[in-house]
Amino acid sequence: MVIMSRRDFVKITGTGLALATLPGFIRSGFAGVAPGENPYNFYFQRFGIDEAMVRKVMSEALYYGGDYCDLFFQNQLSNSIRLQDNIVSSASTNVTLGVGIRVLKGNQTGYSFTEDISLASMKAAARTAAGIASGSPKAAPQTFNATKLMNYYDTQVSFEDVGAKDKVNMLQSINDAVFKQDPRVVKANVNFSDTENYILVINSEGGIASDYQPMLRISVGCTAEEEGRRENNYFDFAARDDIRFLTQERLERLPREAVARTVQLFEAQTPPAGEFPVVLSAGSAGILLHEAIGHGMEADFNRQGISVFSDMINKKVSEDFITIVDNGTNPNIRGSINVDDEGVPSEETVLVENGILKTYLHDRISAEHYGVPQTGSGRRESFKHFPMPRMRNTYMRSGPHEFEEMIASVKYGILADQFTNGQVNIGPGDFTFYVKSGSLIENGKITAPIKDVNIIGNGPEVLKRITMVANDMKMAEGGWTCGKNGQGVPVSQGMPSVLVSSITVGGRG
Repeated sequence: MVIMSRRDFVKITGTGLALATLPGFIRSGFAGVAPGENPYNFYFQRFGIDEAMVRKVMSEALYYGGDYCDLFFQNQLSNSIRLQDNIVSSASTNVTLGVGIRVLKGNQTGYSFTEDISLASMKAAARTAAGIASGSPKAAPQTFNATKLMNYYDTQVSFEDVGAKDKVNMLQSINDAVFKQDPRVVKANVNFSDTENYILVINSEGGIASDYQPMLRISVGCTAEEEGRRENNYFDFAARDDIRFLTQERLERLPREAVARTVQLFEAQTPPAGEFPVVLSAGSAGILLHEAIGHGMEADFNRQGISVFSDMINKKVSEDFITIVDNGTNPNIRGSINVDDEGVPSEETVLVENGILKTYLHDRISAEHYGVPQTGSGRRESFKHFPMPRMRNTYMRSGPHEFEEMIASVKYGILADQFTNGQVNIGPGDFTFYVKSGSLIENGKITAPIKDVNIIGNGPEVLKRITMVANDMKMAEGGWTCGKNGQGVPVSQGMPSVLVSSITVGGRG
């Protein structure tokens, strides 16, 4: 277990940042830049670099004739605390610091990274990345032009200014509240994590962008027992926000929802297997949209001909009342970013508009391939990884129908509410998802709760089978990390309630 405060880290690394000034730094509206300052001075100081060093590193990166290069600097500070069985079972702090160097030459990518941000180490890494190219050396830019950014997660309080004792007391209060909800509760665990991520992206075209990216997540797990039978479930919140996000209302809701979801399972039944209409509930059911449909709209899968959507631009993929977007600008939502990891400002990207597939999610490489603008979707797990097209917050916009109208139209089917594990074949979009909780729909009414159900289908086919979309769109409240090619990035998703005319339901035989 490593416990290190950011104050200690600052002393060790010599960044010279006084914590007393940090909240003011974060409060500024220009992506973490104090008023009147050069937009990237703070970040140069934080990473111990200057423009002369950057030019020398880029000269090495372009030494063999690369078309383009970029430098991705990252300093991430993460803390986590887990309270289990009324004791702190784990607590940790992790510090990440380094730079990734990418060189592009035609369709080839050279990538290298170093955790040693010294000129010698960065030049060596740059020369390694440069090895993919052949040709005459190219000059590094003489000037750098800062990218002006909007701020979609304005924060005022540093996580470091919230002491570990205060965090533990908060978790203990939630833990105690779990047991007060229901006498059947026998176990509880509460997890809290916070992250502060500083990034600086500089490219050989003279572009430079920086960002401060906060994140918090808190989850409550619960186990209850009735007549020797045990059930468990959880509830969580996640946001790009500071500690003020955890209002009294949210802190009270965490144990209440976790327990309610758990004890409901004692009354739940497993429906029979078969092909039934399925209503996907608003919010968390967006994970199916993300996994089974959204990945197929990431441009690299289409450039490689893997996705079923590879030849579908400007073609009809759903009913006219369906519009799907991927949006990095939703304030304080987990998947939101001010700027992507290639230095491109975030945006709302309309993927499907009124049933027509309009575009894919693009990074620099795919945008150049298709001859279209980048969508601010170039993301990476850390400086140790190169960027690729990734989702941010993916959701379907509200439609013209009413939830009650939707339920009333179903003679026999299920309402799928909470999803957990799932598998997706990205190419064709085939999926299997486990429905942790939901309800039966019988003769147009919601009746008994259900559990232990798998839904099996094909994402693009399910999209075509959506016959009604309600006007109740909401985003999922919890935290999701999307995995792709060995990299994980924070995302969110959402949707309105939708009616799918038929999906294979794997219940009891």
